[in-house]
Amino acid sequence: MKILVVGTGAREHAICQAISPDAELFSFMSNQNPGIAKLAKEFKIGSEMDLDAVKMQAISWGVDLAIIGPESPLEKGIVDTLQEAGISCVGPTQQAARIETDKAFMRKLFVDYKISGSIAYGVFQDSEEAGNFIDHFEKDMVVKPVGLTGGKGVKIVGEHLADGEDAKKYVKQIIDNKIGGHASVVLEERLVGEEFTIQALVDGDHLIAMPAAQDHPHAYEGDQGPITGGMGSYSDKNGLLPFLDEKTYQNSVKIMEETVSAVKKEVGPYQGVLYGQFMLCPEGPKLVEYNARFGDPEAMNVLPLLKTSFVDLCQQVVDGNLKKAEFESKATVCKYLVPNGYPDSGAANQIIKVNEEKIKAEGAFVYYAAVNQKDGNIYTSASRALALSAFGDSIQEAEEICEKATHHVEGDLYHRRDVGTNELIQKRIDHMKDLLAN
Repeated sequence: MKILVVGTGAREHAICQAISPDAELFSFMSNQNPGIAKLAKEFKIGSEMDLDAVKMQAISWGVDLAIIGPESPLEKGIVDTLQEAGISCVGPTQQAARIETDKAFMRKLFVDYKISGSIAYGVFQDSEEAGNFIDHFEKDMVVKPVGLTGGKGVKIVGEHLADGEDAKKYVKQIIDNKIGGHASVVLEERLVGEEFTIQALVDGDHLIAMPAAQDHPHAYEGDQGPITGGMGSYSDKNGLLPFLDEKTYQNSVKIMEETVSAVKKEVGPYQGVLYGQFMLCPEGPKLVEYNARFGDPEAMNVLPLLKTSFVDLCQQVVDGNLKKAEFESKATVCKYLVPNGYPDSGAANQIIKVNEEKIKAEGAFVYYAAVNQKDGNIYTSASRALALSAFGDSIQEAEEICEKATHHVEGDLYHRRDVGTNELIQKRIDHMKDLLAN
């Protein structure tokens, strides 16, 4: 079977790694990712947003199926384009992908179909109306562009924005400059609790939920600094998290199932990967947002744990007959190495050296992200460089292996050493205990 993976980063590297044992792998990517290039039978360097170029390359390779990694081509309609050429896709159509690419669509879906886990919100195209909403909103608030911002457009009032007046300025900036591609903003209540992620494969009617993971979006240790694309993540051997029980997990999966049903009624079947970002609040799980693809870094937590063939599961997605998947009972920790100064001023075009053999000897894995291989060297961009993942019988064991592996990467890079540590996880547990007690 010939499978095309569209995308360039660590998420796509993890997807390719999961596919390579059971299929011929072909890649369309914007830069030469060293890990993907090593796995692929053939690869093409080009813009993932050039849908016709992707389609023509897929046809020339004679691929049977395509997996779409990043969100931007989904927003542009890459699945529709490939399906018109007779190529099945693990990824939603342009309309179904609005679950991620249009936050206003997602929030309205929850209201219209009475999906549990909804929150108070407002959507505005006018700065003055939004300002009036801010003045009279009695809850803590989060400001979000409606469209895609690479995980960096969300700002919390009282944390990233000083107060309501600061929020109004940011709203005006979003609307005036069409940040995220739309002159529109979502204002919603700030949820207080612990965030967690559940990723699932979806065939249009059924879904297979994967082990829960927790991302660390803040740039610096101790959950400080700006929101980024994600600095690391962890999962536990039982598929849950130290602060997340089975009942809450199943309630969250039920929210995702209700969403899949609603999307089908609204715009047609959703087939692909659905990523649910939840907040565990004292009253139960609430939906923060959806992604229409695997998470990055959370893909590196769940995909290597698959005991079931990922290729078989992808075929079941497009055939509409998902059955079940088995996962290894292992804890995982993933840490991202990023250029110093990221996300504001990460230095690009710096050479990094990665000793893959020593990393492997430690028991860890390398997933290359926003780098470019040329002339035998690996160069950084201004974004995340690579992720290291490790597995163990406990989160602590996985974290210790992952941290040791970071010593085998040379370059002007930074990583959050606290991801997956006992101290930070205990902080999460204590936080939930305090919230439930009050």
